[in-house]
Amino acid sequence: MGLGATSACRAVIERSSFSHNFLAFFLGSASVAGFAPLELFPLPLLALAGLLRLWQVAPAPRGAAWLGFSWGLGFFLTGVSWVYVSLHDVGGMAAPLAVIATLLFCCWLALFPALVGYFYRRLASADFWRNALLFAGLWMLAEWLRGVLLTGFPWLALGYSQTPPSPLAGFAPVLGSYGIGLLAALIAAALAFGLRRRGAWLLILALFGSGALLRGMDWTQPVGAPVSVSLLQGNIPQSLKWTPERLPLSIETYTRLALENPAALTVLPETALPLFFHEVPREVLQALTQHGDVLVGMAVRHREGGYVNGAIAIQKDAVPPAPTLQSYAKQHLVPFGEYVPPGFAWFFGLVNIPMSDFSAGPARQAPLAIAGQQIAANICYEDLFGEEIIRSLPAATLLINLSNTAWFGDSLAQPQHLQIARLRALETGRMMLRATNTGITAAIAPDGRVLAALPAFTAGALQIEAQGFTGLTPYSRWGNALALLLAICACLPALIQAYRQRRSR
Repeated sequence: MGLGATSACRAVIERSSFSHNFLAFFLGSASVAGFAPLELFPLPLLALAGLLRLWQVAPAPRGAAWLGFSWGLGFFLTGVSWVYVSLHDVGGMAAPLAVIATLLFCCWLALFPALVGYFYRRLASADFWRNALLFAGLWMLAEWLRGVLLTGFPWLALGYSQTPPSPLAGFAPVLGSYGIGLLAALIAAALAFGLRRRGAWLLILALFGSGALLRGMDWTQPVGAPVSVSLLQGNIPQSLKWTPERLPLSIETYTRLALENPAALTVLPETALPLFFHEVPREVLQALTQHGDVLVGMAVRHREGGYVNGAIAIQKDAVPPAPTLQSYAKQHLVPFGEYVPPGFAWFFGLVNIPMSDFSAGPARQAPLAIAGQQIAANICYEDLFGEEIIRSLPAATLLINLSNTAWFGDSLAQPQHLQIARLRALETGRMMLRATNTGITAAIAPDGRVLAALPAFTAGALQIEAQGFTGLTPYSRWGNALALLLAICACLPALIQAYRQRRSR
């Protein structure tokens, strides 16, 4: 009789565990709707609140870890599904291998919420406030760790879901995207366990209210006169971009767009012309600079060998070989896309990725002085790393991102990347301009608003008036240090309590 009862209880627990993990997977998947393009910003907070409730009834830390893993797997399989598009549809990897590679990548990312679940369940107590702070601190620290380990992949960090109109966006110039994630996780904890507590409601109102007030603050000031800028979007398919027969059409597309859309500064996207810079005919550079200065993304070969993914600034009437040429070399390279991680040379036999052995540029590079502005250039997904962007401040007056998102097809990657750029504008108090190959080419105000954008997968030019800004936001001064300090402090009460309980045994 006793054995029968034990077996029945175990069966109930196993069925409950399966249903809870399935629910966690669903919550993680649904929370992606809180990010671009839908931007239902309360949804990730509610999904995290649901995960917290599941953690609370988990029988052990290991069970909570599996719940966190299930949540993360649903979240990343839905949110970064474009990895499969990049590997198979564009890169040519066989479909089964692309599925396996995408799944393994998402499993790696899901380990971070799994770690949060394990340590939260291990350290949680009966105290509401201690648990809420613990969860918020652990969640932010895990996201920060995901953004630094193995070169980092902070895509879809919680803070990115809180772009305007979320009131929490007001904290971006102070705490950055990770700090916003900390506050969002704290609100999720209040929603999970504190709805009957007056203090929890006051906390939610205080955070949303403070964020709304901070959104009205001007942390930086305009400097100089606005400059006319033409952001070119050539819409060159990635499958054809590096085909030699397509080169004349690529050159014609960008020279025509530049000539038809005059501006003081014309910006071409990442590797806009599939040539090394020294191979570009002089007459092409003269055509591009006919109306003004040009910033163009292109591979640049080193004199000592090797090449960098570069942004070349060419001033009007100073076409090379004039000695005034300025350039930026991409410093944060994409593993498997721009360089070969040790031991993975075999990977490039499975996928077609041209120019996949770039050298990294130096960590600190001076802004590019063109068109009357000091421009901090960044290439592709470099704008995911806020602390790298602020290295050019306060000297830089304008941020410009050059990207080639043709690698990700018609997927969530494009609107998600635009949302990330909006956070960089908020953090720095500067305009962020984006010139992309297939979209989304856009101009973003210092308050995170998209001022104008081109439709994706169309060829065209976005002509705008860009205003330079000067000054430093608190985030530009401190980077992620303040958010990390707050996250550690949030975990301390639970850690101290756990230490005292262990000592008393």
